[in-house]
Amino acid sequence: MEMQQFHYDNKIVKNFLYATMLWGVVGMLVGLLLAFMFLFPNLTDGISWLSFGRLRPLHTNAVIFAFVGNAIFAGIYYSTQRLLKARMFNDTLSKINFWGWQLIIVGAAITLPLGYTTSKEYAELEWPFDIAIALVWVVFGWNLIGTILKRRQRHLYVAIWFYIATFVTVAVLHIFNSLELPISALKSYSVYAGVQDALVQWWYGHNAVAFFLTTPFLGLMYYFVPKAANRPVYSYRLSIVHFWSLIFIYIWAGPHHLLYTALPEWAQNLGVAFSVMLLMPSWGGMINGLLTLRGAWDKVRVDPVLKFMVVAITGYGMATFEGPTLSLKNVNAIAHFTDWIIAHVHVGALAWNGFLTFGMIYFLIPRLFKTKLYSLGLANLHFWIGTLGIIMYALPMYVAGFTQASMWKQFNPDGTLTYGNFLETVTEIIPMYWMRAIGGTLFLTGMLIMVYNIIVTIKQGSKVEDELAEASALERVTKKRTSSEGWHTWLERRPVQLTLLATVAILIGGVVQIIPTILVKSNIPTIASVKPYSPLELEGRDIYIREGCVGCHSQMIRPFRSEVERYGEYSKAGEYVYDHPFLWGSKRTGPDLHRIGGKYSDNWHFNHMYDPQSTSSGSIMPRYPWLIKNELDKSQIEDKMQAMVTLGVPYTEADIVNARANMLLQGEQIENNLYSDPDFVITYEADKKYAKENGEPFIDMKNREIVAIIAYLQRLGTDIKVEE
Repeated sequence: MEMQQFHYDNKIVKNFLYATMLWGVVGMLVGLLLAFMFLFPNLTDGISWLSFGRLRPLHTNAVIFAFVGNAIFAGIYYSTQRLLKARMFNDTLSKINFWGWQLIIVGAAITLPLGYTTSKEYAELEWPFDIAIALVWVVFGWNLIGTILKRRQRHLYVAIWFYIATFVTVAVLHIFNSLELPISALKSYSVYAGVQDALVQWWYGHNAVAFFLTTPFLGLMYYFVPKAANRPVYSYRLSIVHFWSLIFIYIWAGPHHLLYTALPEWAQNLGVAFSVMLLMPSWGGMINGLLTLRGAWDKVRVDPVLKFMVVAITGYGMATFEGPTLSLKNVNAIAHFTDWIIAHVHVGALAWNGFLTFGMIYFLIPRLFKTKLYSLGLANLHFWIGTLGIIMYALPMYVAGFTQASMWKQFNPDGTLTYGNFLETVTEIIPMYWMRAIGGTLFLTGMLIMVYNIIVTIKQGSKVEDELAEASALERVTKKRTSSEGWHTWLERRPVQLTLLATVAILIGGVVQIIPTILVKSNIPTIASVKPYSPLELEGRDIYIREGCVGCHSQMIRPFRSEVERYGEYSKAGEYVYDHPFLWGSKRTGPDLHRIGGKYSDNWHFNHMYDPQSTSSGSIMPRYPWLIKNELDKSQIEDKMQAMVTLGVPYTEADIVNARANMLLQGEQIENNLYSDPDFVITYEADKKYAKENGEPFIDMKNREIVAIIAYLQRLGTDIKVEE
């Protein structure tokens, strides 16, 4: 049999590992800064690009796509070459994958703090980046599939199945969720509105967790755990059941993020049913991973690589037990919008993704640099500090979530809310926020210890060279299934058929859920009194999106007695038909805003934005002084309204032509309302006098950003009037 020599490309793996560690530290530093902002809300006082609302999506994107994303590429590029006995298909494609991904991350790090965001969870980047992500992802898939086709190993190992499913599904999710209508270079509107936008977003959002944070890591688990333990995978049959059931069921579960919302009931129930079923394949994978270590527990006690991997798999098991539990309606009614969800997400992110990545780094670096790890003691210290950090982070957030839920729903004997002031529920959980910040500090400290350990290891190792390998050429065999060959064994040597079947498996759930919601009008009943936003309100909504207000405030009142009593009439599907994008939110650090219109005066909103503590003592909302100072940019209003017309919003030609005049008129009304506050008049006139004396341009209040956001907030929920 002919033996062929070739070289594995270790340089691309090295580059992705470096990027993983760099962006991991950056992402977690931003996360830690955000944790301290809950305790010191004016920590970055007056600096717009360092405000909480703008940094939050930077943190999530940096951790998910920069830290975890680079770890995925590093693990896949290393394991794929060895599993297929072939160098990656094309070195140029590998380099484009690496540098393209880093440029996208840098672009996100610049644009998100500047307020360029779509506001959609895990998909905040604007349309040019969406196109770039799609192109780089195609390059990655091209490289992966090309390597599979030129492989020297006949059968595709289980890790490769998960890599294929990851590539196909992420491409489908990203493309359909990112359909948007560009307005300018960094501004667009989602083509979906309201309920439809929410369903598509959480079909994407949940499955971004499934197919970006889970399936590739399961592939890495199936490769690195057996390698590190020097044991075979516990059960080949279980891996088959795990793979197919997981990718088929996962895609249906997105609606469990939208329980008790305006989403049609049938879609909610479908999401619940499949979420409960999801427990079985998820735990099948966890069991397969942990039992692979049978007979290797003595090694686990001394090997930090295996310690990290055991905790990672255990974290995966905990998160995938909790997920189906949270999808039960009676549990979701308690947990949704609380810090319980924050705890759940971070158990998955810190334990499953973080610890598996750390274990992989400790495994790979000594092998890539042909040396021993500098210090096992430091690696073990990292493990224990990191584990303590996860516990210190998660447990207080669970307590905070339970506390919030119980306080929100508490009634007095006379039927009034026990804690009618939302702030009472915030101040009660501040000690838990302190513990969360300490836990995050510990986790980041552990990572910094790892970075030091790895740097010293690299310095004492040899220069990274392409690794020489040898394998026999792949012989041509019959395409037909032989009598002694199992159907899946046959499928494992047919990558095209495997890919097509995986694609069909993930498309079924999406088609059944999304198409009826978009095409069947009866799913989204319209309400005659609901009208499009005025031009000034539309601009105010865009400012609301820019500042990331949706990260702390929901706009979805669920049909519970406690929420109706606290916020007003529960939300209806027809109220959101002109919302591009939807802004329902997923966390309440502050109260729901869907019925905020008319509840407070314009002066109250002005003062609240300038200094929240002046109107709400004890508030942890940061100040927004730049909204008071910034001139409102009206240059794109006609283009924005025209885009809305394209998306089905019934603006007339007259509405568009008269947009700026109408903005001025509505702005003047708000300015006049502000004049009713003596303090405002004194300050405003003083500013005008100062500008005149110093020869500086003075912006009338009606032309400032604060007036637009007041107009938007005062509009919310006023299309439906319900008698008390």
